[in-house]
Amino acid sequence: MSNSGSVSSAPVTALASSLTLAAQQLTAGQLVAFPTETVYGLGADAENPAAVAAIYAAKGRPSNHPVIVHLAPEADIAYWAQNIPAEAHQLIAAFWPGPLTLILQRAAHIPDAVSGGQDSVGVRCPSHPVAQALLRAFKQGKGGIAAPSANKFGHVSPTTAQHVRDEFPAEIASGMIASVLDGGQSEVGIESTIVDLTRLATHGPVLLRPGHISSAQLAAVLGREIAAPDAAAPRASGTLDAHYAPNTPVVLIADAVLENTVQSLLYAGNKVAVMRYHEHRSQALAGLKILAADPAAYAHDLYAGLRELDEVQADVILVEMLPDDKVWQGVNDRLRRAAFDSRDVLQKLLK
Repeated sequence: MSNSGSVSSAPVTALASSLTLAAQQLTAGQLVAFPTETVYGLGADAENPAAVAAIYAAKGRPSNHPVIVHLAPEADIAYWAQNIPAEAHQLIAAFWPGPLTLILQRAAHIPDAVSGGQDSVGVRCPSHPVAQALLRAFKQGKGGIAAPSANKFGHVSPTTAQHVRDEFPAEIASGMIASVLDGGQSEVGIESTIVDLTRLATHGPVLLRPGHISSAQLAAVLGREIAAPDAAAPRASGTLDAHYAPNTPVVLIADAVLENTVQSLLYAGNKVAVMRYHEHRSQALAGLKILAADPAAYAHDLYAGLRELDEVQADVILVEMLPDDKVWQGVNDRLRRAAFDSRDVLQKLLK
């Protein structure tokens, strides 16, 4: 595995004692929330089915929905997967440590608790210095930490330690979640790109979830196009139609009709919050978040912005539609899933 992601000493030194304790807690089968460059994860020993089950219980996550195993830069990927194709090594060399998850054939001795009962396993090597330090401390760097995002299932993912604390107050108070490591705000802000490499002979590489690493970047490394997901693809984290949603309904709306829609909603007596990347003229909003018109900067602030607007308890969060092109693919994917269950909300509010 590539070891290009060196650990910066500053955040790790500040958390040295906490990291040692967190590694011990993981070894004891407890849950630890920790930062990655994508979002914060809720971690457990990937080889301890009871500990992995505790993640599912804390999140309210369906047991057939896989989690991703996080590995240290020095870890032996062959311990976790078998029949590893050359394409996996190409992508690892290009993008690890970083926000890319590979779906591979699970090694026979790895419990299927991490893969929702499937014969595949999702693995990635995070680049966040605190995540790397934790992985190196846990089982001397030879262990894997199963870690979906540290939030209730289907909710907005956390990008700060405070988001985790806000999401799980009872579980932290009771000790169900033993530690929350604070590594600052996640740099990327949306979950990792997920690529299925288990069916190369029949389907080629398949993009199961877009993210910071684009399909064009993947194709450039592999020298072949990346296929869209199909009905027979392995189940993977964060790929349900409805996901990443705040409590307030989210509606995606084109810029051309956004202002008029806001005025109609306000006239009907609704509280309205807006997220957009253009200026906004209405002065009667319950909440307004203007994000940068740049895919990486937008992704960095997306989940924090949704959480901020959720707190104003509006009747709806209107999100200005983003450009429909590949550089916005990851963010558009998250917004589409966040808005999936809110498709008829405007009709109800404007009656």
